[in-house]
Amino acid sequence: MLGDQLDPAVHGSEQASLTVIILTLNEHVHIRRCIECVRGLAQRVVVVDSGSTDDTVPVARSLGADVLEHVFINHGMQLNWALDHALIETDWVMRLDADEYLDGALRTALPVALRKAGAEVGGFVVQRPTTFLGKRIEHGGMAPWLLRIWRRGEARCEERWMDEHLAVNGGKVRQLPGRIVDHNLNTLTWWADKHNRYANREAVDLLLLRAGTGNPGTAALKGQAALKRWLKLHIYARLPLAIRPFVFWIYRIVFQLGFLDGARGLIYHTLQGLCYRLLVDAKVMEVERAMRTQGLTLQAAIQDRLQIDPTTLKTSSQRSETS
Repeated sequence: MLGDQLDPAVHGSEQASLTVIILTLNEHVHIRRCIECVRGLAQRVVVVDSGSTDDTVPVARSLGADVLEHVFINHGMQLNWALDHALIETDWVMRLDADEYLDGALRTALPVALRKAGAEVGGFVVQRPTTFLGKRIEHGGMAPWLLRIWRRGEARCEERWMDEHLAVNGGKVRQLPGRIVDHNLNTLTWWADKHNRYANREAVDLLLLRAGTGNPGTAALKGQAALKRWLKLHIYARLPLAIRPFVFWIYRIVFQLGFLDGARGLIYHTLQGLCYRLLVDAKVMEVERAMRTQGLTLQAAIQDRLQIDPTTLKTSSQRSETS
């Protein structure tokens, strides 16, 4: 059963040598639930806030979290900044989004798994289903296995504009029982606005890929993340614009059994798997049209149409190499 309250079974878990990193911006509706789901489990919670104007920061501090502030560019850069500046001393690190929480099975299994993990284990993947309009979306590829817990110093996040993944340096990756539940409590209007911003970022990645200057980032990925990235780069990205979203939607609904999620699932798969990706393709077409009709460079057209400076990632990588 879904719900906004934590499972009573989560309380009293054994504390682990674990730091949890949470990235926030105006997460008043979620931050208490998120921090409380790891209290008593993690030794330290670090919140990296990017300018919240609500009470996210004071609530986080009142719950014992250490709060750092940093300007947000994208999720990968923000997480890596946290890894570099949070002075983490625990053996393990975990990424948790503010609108997520750990279910009881994961809270029970996690400290045991971390204590028993051999030196060869570099990280753990956890299944993360999505919740939409109060319904758990279990099919259509929306309950993926994601790398969310890793040994300190053994993983970095890809610095892509969208669809970033954590990559372990070389250790083995194990699966954990239980789930991280993605349950956003904001309105559908908020959800649509967020995906409009996400579409800008995804369009930048695809435009750079089409221009031959993008970073595929497949080398360090493993398991399901590596397979999904390969399919995106070698199958999806090579299909015609405005046609591939329909192909992907059929794939999710039929071959990944999205139809089993019922009416609300069908709405979700259509909005996120078809309409969102049509919007991304339309933004790609808009930028490329601006290049043709206005004589703009790719960088200038992206900045003009999508309000993103695509050189930011390159500049960040250069800073990391020289620091």
